[in-house]
Amino acid sequence: MTEQTKPKSVKAILLGSGDRRPQILPEVERLRSRIAELVEIVAEDFVFQEDLSQWAADLAIVFGGDGSILRAAKQMGTNQVPVLGVNLGKLGFLADIHPDELQASLRCIVDGKYELIDHLMMRCEVFKSDIKVADEIGLNEVAILGGPPFEMQQIDLFIDQQHATSYMCDGLIISTPVGSTAHNLSAGGPILRRNLQAFVISPICPHTLTVRPVVDTADRVYEIVVSQPNDSTCVVLDGQVLAPLSPDDRVRISRAAPVFRMIQVVGNDYYRTLREKLGWNGQFHRKS
Repeated sequence: MTEQTKPKSVKAILLGSGDRRPQILPEVERLRSRIAELVEIVAEDFVFQEDLSQWAADLAIVFGGDGSILRAAKQMGTNQVPVLGVNLGKLGFLADIHPDELQASLRCIVDGKYELIDHLMMRCEVFKSDIKVADEIGLNEVAILGGPPFEMQQIDLFIDQQHATSYMCDGLIISTPVGSTAHNLSAGGPILRRNLQAFVISPICPHTLTVRPVVDTADRVYEIVVSQPNDSTCVVLDGQVLAPLSPDDRVRISRAAPVFRMIQVVGNDYYRTLREKLGWNGQFHRKS
């Protein structure tokens, strides 16, 4: 049996948000033959409509940006396939493989020169009285956001059914370690290493000097109540509106059963990504 006719042992799914980034499809076609040399392409979906829970694969190659990876994680549901992110967006904190590095990365995967990094996922449930109106899993964050008339909101936080605190703020973010470098970071929250089993609770523009972000274990159950929400106050999961909020609705956040898995090939590491993507180098730049 020649090298060309050997059955490929690594099965891959190709994913990407082709509807939002028209450059994805031509780039996939440009790289398709290089991908097929190393892995077997068993399925592909560039509109995020397929039921990925029924597909058997060893990895998912996700083209686009971090938003594409978030959508892929949601689409895979309880059947989380290890992800290799190819950056065709802007920042690419999660999708950190350059298209021209894809073939070399796949070769590392085929040769077993990679590491699987498990990432905590979160479950968000919304209750109106005792009726559950929403129940989804996410990878990044749950945010309570208020639109017009843009008034400050009182947000009550309960942890394991005990009242923890009440915030007077513009909104509240509860994020995973993956999400700690997203909206949480912009709101002044800390960066958590991706594989920590913890959540970050960060108020948005709190109206007091004593309120600071808090890190707590992911093994607790967090509940949020907005007693007097604005007309447009809603709960947002990974950038998508999950449900509008009425007075005394309860938003429950807990650890999700599925685990999101990313592939880290040799030569890539978390702190390198922080340095190169977020400019985390701690040095002054001197003019020449």
